[in-house]
Amino acid sequence: MDEVLPGGFLTLSDLEETAKARSSTEVWAYVEGGAGEELTASDNHAAFRHWSLLPRHLAGIRSVDLRTSLLGHPVSSPIFVAPTAYQGLVHSTGEVGTAKAASAARTLAMFSTLSSFSMEEIAAAAPTGPRWFQLYLQPDFAATRELVGRAERSGYSGIVLTVDAPVLGSRDRQTRDGVAIRSPVPLGNGPHIVPPARIPQSDGEVFVFPPDATATWEILERLGGITRLPLVVKGILTADDARRAVAAGARAVVVSNHGGRQLDRAVASVDALAAVVAAVGSQAEVYMDGGIRRGSDILVALALGARGVGVGRPVLWALAAGGERGVSRLLSLLQTELAVTMMLTGRRNLAEVGPELLRDRSA
Repeated sequence: MDEVLPGGFLTLSDLEETAKARSSTEVWAYVEGGAGEELTASDNHAAFRHWSLLPRHLAGIRSVDLRTSLLGHPVSSPIFVAPTAYQGLVHSTGEVGTAKAASAARTLAMFSTLSSFSMEEIAAAAPTGPRWFQLYLQPDFAATRELVGRAERSGYSGIVLTVDAPVLGSRDRQTRDGVAIRSPVPLGNGPHIVPPARIPQSDGEVFVFPPDATATWEILERLGGITRLPLVVKGILTADDARRAVAAGARAVVVSNHGGRQLDRAVASVDALAAVVAAVGSQAEVYMDGGIRRGSDILVALALGARGVGVGRPVLWALAAGGERGVSRLLSLLQTELAVTMMLTGRRNLAEVGPELLRDRSA
């Protein structure tokens, strides 16, 4: 099949079905599972349907330029690879395949603390990047410092602190059908790495969480004191938290609900985007992820003010469908579809994309 379909699939519509067919029940539960009843996981994409595009015609467009920069790093488009853990469960090439595909496409990729390959192996596979390291705080700050130092030495150019996972959300499907919460999963960054899966202690009435699950905004200042790399805060859904992140030193924020995998009933990412842009968009770069499936979704996010738009689950689907070639195919299709959608709406470049492009169907 791979010989017939590049990367294992022909169109974006084929991708999810192809990936499911090539995945075990357990792995698919990990990839697709959300928190609780998976309301937020479902809402993430459904929320894009609230928006219609208002095209302008006869604009005399000969070409469309997708190029931009993310914290000063030139990239071929505003699309970036969002961090997802344990990619080796999905395909043997794991993060190495993703890194090679993203680097070849001149696309920013973020790699998880909980990667299947070490951050050094990922960097060696795609030395030209660009790549950022997604950080989960460790119980001992010395271990956090070690991870950050390794990322710097390996050529990562940003630290992405995830703040919406002090503990693991209640992932019913994953617990029932897939990789159990406490199952031993190989971690490329070392067996000492602690994932956010801590269970609180209870005396029957009060639940007490471990210290590393109770960080405050002060942690950004501590991180700023141990690294020269820019800090990005991922998991922001409110204007107030965006302001706190920027005040504490964040150069960028990612509007995200962890793909609906943490807090069920959390607001869809795209629904939270405009308020965050209004709050901090003049002081920091604002990105978003969650629910992106097509080039038109990306254009909606850009029109609402996102500078960068992340793709998470579809990257895992593409890995399952065809490894590195699958991820390359996905990034190519998304960029092409974004360019076509911009052409059809009369936009030559990203500077011409703004809220006037949108109509809110729910208003």
